[in-house]
Amino acid sequence: MTTIIRGGTVVNADRAFKADVLCYGDKIVAVGENLDAPASATVIDASGQYVMPGGIDPHTHMNLPFMGTVTADDFFTGTAAGLAGGTTTIIDFVIPNPQQSLMEAYHQWRGWAQKAAGDYTFHVAITWWDESVHRDMGTLVRGHGVNSFKHFMAYKNAIMADDETLVKSFRRCLELGAIPTVHAENGELVYQLQQDLIRQGLTGPSSHPLSRPPAVEAEAANRAIAIADVLHTPVYIVHVSCQESLEAITRARANGQRVYGEALAGHLIIDDSVYQSEDFAFAAAHVMSPPFRSKQHQAALWHGLQGGNLHTTATDHCTFCAGQKAAGKDDFSKIPNGCGGVEDRMAVIWDAGVNTGRLTPSEFVKVTSANAAQIFNIYPRKGLVAVGSDADIVVWDPQATRTISAKTQHAKGDFNVFEGRTVKGVPTTTLAAGNIVWHQGELRAKEGAGRHIDRPAFKPVTAA
Repeated sequence: MTTIIRGGTVVNADRAFKADVLCYGDKIVAVGENLDAPASATVIDASGQYVMPGGIDPHTHMNLPFMGTVTADDFFTGTAAGLAGGTTTIIDFVIPNPQQSLMEAYHQWRGWAQKAAGDYTFHVAITWWDESVHRDMGTLVRGHGVNSFKHFMAYKNAIMADDETLVKSFRRCLELGAIPTVHAENGELVYQLQQDLIRQGLTGPSSHPLSRPPAVEAEAANRAIAIADVLHTPVYIVHVSCQESLEAITRARANGQRVYGEALAGHLIIDDSVYQSEDFAFAAAHVMSPPFRSKQHQAALWHGLQGGNLHTTATDHCTFCAGQKAAGKDDFSKIPNGCGGVEDRMAVIWDAGVNTGRLTPSEFVKVTSANAAQIFNIYPRKGLVAVGSDADIVVWDPQATRTISAKTQHAKGDFNVFEGRTVKGVPTTTLAAGNIVWHQGELRAKEGAGRHIDRPAFKPVTAA
């Protein structure tokens, strides 16, 4: 299949320029002005629009078994929703149960992902430690295209990694040429604060942010960064939500450490007032960890993106419906943690970032695709409109508008944290692996069309 995108402005992380883009099969084969194309080629008119790399969401949870239930979106519905919003690749998480073999969990997730409509790849969580975990990490890096491992410093009595596990896993990552990533919250503090609040009878969703104050996140971020510093390991901090965590990252980077930070679209847009609603369903729908913060922290996150100390934007897409959230009706600590957003990330970041002057279009590309591709070693295959790159492209109309609503979304959750927001700047066409999967409001996603993307190690792997 040959497709030519004519008359648009190509926007990459380094520059913007007028050009046509010719795609053949799943690759971009030419970029330039007035390109020739076969008479049989599909023509997309991008006049007055931007032509950008398809988005990469480096933090999603499709089909996730969590807190006694399973997320509403599976790999087909979740990736299809992403395609409608211009996101063509996701990095999801394999999360083994404690004592479960990493390889067993990995193959389980690979099986669930067979139905994906867009490309996908995986971080693998280290939730426990013994010699089999050490061995399986090597197998995953050498033979299965995994180059990042996740560590939950939260969720005591479940998947929380203690300091011994962090040290051993970080050291193994360094041997293998992989990057450790961390969910930075002090799980012991969270647990104790939850118990204190429940004993006081404060069992509603408004207690959720009280049990996870910024200091809890900052302590864990500082600890992870310190461990990485001692071991000379790079580290990636997921869903940075507060000023104190950003300050820890900024200090470390100023001292020459390779520390990377991720911001969620929700944390950039939504503030903690949502937890004060007397409507349980509404407040519970916003329960995620770390929680939404005050506007002061939102402003800090934007400054982090602008200043280059936060590098990627994600969603932590993890959808639960009202019936699932109701499991915590009498105990906020039992509300399944998670919100959606994979369909809306790019539009809300464009609207709140580019339209306000906080970000340039090229900076938008950096934080929605190029930086993630570089940090996780799939650049220039992904995150770039150039000859030889994957034909994952979004044609973006900066003047078009859309009002976000759960009623019209393609994701399967029954709630949208961006409900009612009208965004200016939306995708009119999305190409994934050269196929038109979204065009003028029509979703053409196909179950099983997505590909697993191997991510090479950051150095030749020779360790046993």
